Amino acid sequence: MNTENILLAFALTLLAGLSTGIGSLMALFSRRFNPRFLAASLGFSAGVMIYVAFVEIFAKARETLGQALGEGPGYLVTVCAFFGGIGIIALIDKLIPSYENPHEVRNFSPGSDEVRSHDPRLLRMGFFSALAIAIHNFPEGLATFMAGLSDPALGVSIAVAIAIHNIPEGIAVSAPVYYATKSRKKAFVLSFLSGLAEPVGALIGYFFLSSFFGPVTMGVIFAGVAGIMVYISLDELLPTAEEYGEHHIAIGGVVAGMLVMAASLLLLS
Repeated sequence: MNTENILLAFALTLLAGLSTGIGSLMALFSRRFNPRFLAASLGFSAGVMIYVAFVEIFAKARETLGQALGEGPGYLVTVCAFFGGIGIIALIDKLIPSYENPHEVRNFSPGSDEVRSHDPRLLRMGFFSALAIAIHNFPEGLATFMAGLSDPALGVSIAVAIAIHNIPEGIAVSAPVYYATKSRKKAFVLSFLSGLAEPVGALIGYFFLSSFFGPVTMGVIFAGVAGIMVYISLDELLPTAEEYGEHHIAIGGVVAGMLVMAASLLLLS
């Protein structure tokens, strides 16, 4: 594992995390908000992540663990780690109160009744949303980082998918904070800082696990990452896409994401 791969993986994770700032800018400076485009983008992101999770990452985990532990035991560990990843991210969701959890779908688009209300409680909502996003971004950062370490081309695809996913999170933080404080700077900074949890999560995960890196550790991490990505897609991306747009727009985005990902993997193979 050379230094260049590590730096590239970290750079991808940093860019993916800081895309919360894009969502913040959309909420603060855009007069016209296009929910259909966001819905299609979120569906596209979900399609990329689901396809990659099952076709690439889960398969890579099974192959690695099969070589290290034997075909049968390796497959069993892969499946357990996959559902373990789902369990970890589901537990994080469970521990965060639903109203302050940005992954419980609420429409924060500019001009909605909620952000028009000027309720002082919006400031509290914004801070809790930022905290919730920071907690969620830890495993997402590790997922992006590990994908970048394994395969830079795959890492780019995952980073783009995560970046699209982070845009509505930026809206979820900045819109309520802005309407509570009337400060674009405070709203943007809080949204921007919440995205930093992603590269921080990648660094903590890497340094904590680096001394244990080996075929079994890598296989377990990859299977867990696949589970995290599937959960994010089904629990966060698709419901949010349907909230912002029509059902068929979201599903069309999913299919397009899978097709683009499949084509890119075929071209790179």
